[in-house]
Amino acid sequence: MQKLVKTQFYVLLLGTLFAWGNFGWELKTWLAGQNNEFGCTPGITNPFLTPCFYGAIFFTLAFVLSCLILKKQNK
Repeated sequence: MQKLVKTQFYVLLLGTLFAWGNFGWELKTWLAGQNNEFGCTPGITNPFLTPCFYGAIFFTLAFVLSCLILKKQNK
């Protein structure tokens, strides 16, 4: 079980970093007024209204819960 929780922790860590990195890229291009062809929604779209933003939030919540589980198991 400990190995599974650690694996989950690292997968969620990488997913969270990727999700916020993707959102950050969209935010940067949106603030610059540029067209983002590779984002969640191509074109000039408010990044706070895209699925990438909501995915980053859910990944972060899952990561925090994983941290709490890992911390509780290490006690």
